[in-house]
Amino acid sequence: MIAIITGDIVNSENHPSSEWMDILKEYFSRFGPAPMNWEIYRGDEFQLKVTQENALLVAIQIKAILKSIKGLDVRMGIGIGLETYIGSGVSESNGPAYQRSGRKLESLKDSKVNLSIATGNEFYDRTLNLMLRLALDFMDDWSVVSAEIIALVLDEPNASQKEIAKKLGIKQSAVSQRLKRARLNLVLDLLDYYEKQIKEI
Repeated sequence: MIAIITGDIVNSENHPSSEWMDILKEYFSRFGPAPMNWEIYRGDEFQLKVTQENALLVAIQIKAILKSIKGLDVRMGIGIGLETYIGSGVSESNGPAYQRSGRKLESLKDSKVNLSIATGNEFYDRTLNLMLRLALDFMDDWSVVSAEIIALVLDEPNASQKEIAKKLGIKQSAVSQRLKRARLNLVLDLLDYYEKQIKEI
């Protein structure tokens, strides 16, 4: 079982690729080489292969990274399942994980939801997607500074507020305020719930 994240960048037409392309490539390269593990194509669409355990964490990190750039956001479909064919690149490979991810992204464009998951299990899909829609109520509204601090904390979960403050060049009290405003506790609770549920599937 693997996870495929298929996404497209929202509002990319109003931003030069130079603003986000290298940042996204650098993040994706953590998961292996292109094009076997990830590809960015058609200018502003991408596909990334990750473990099913990490899928939601990675998707939220991608969202935080892109929302750290004023005016950008991202729409993503996560597909969990098997990989039955490995092509010359991730966009040429196939299997239920790929099909679920692609179909999920297509359905999001009509429903105006920015993140959804398809596991092949109706009960888990309904529960997880309800939680995601509730979380998107605040994640879609992250400011640049909220997104920036979420990206940093998810990347370095053991960093102290003092260390985060030093990295961002702000006071520790400001770190605490920003984390509260970004609803970090709810993000962590959602990730914890996802990690437990995905083991059952």
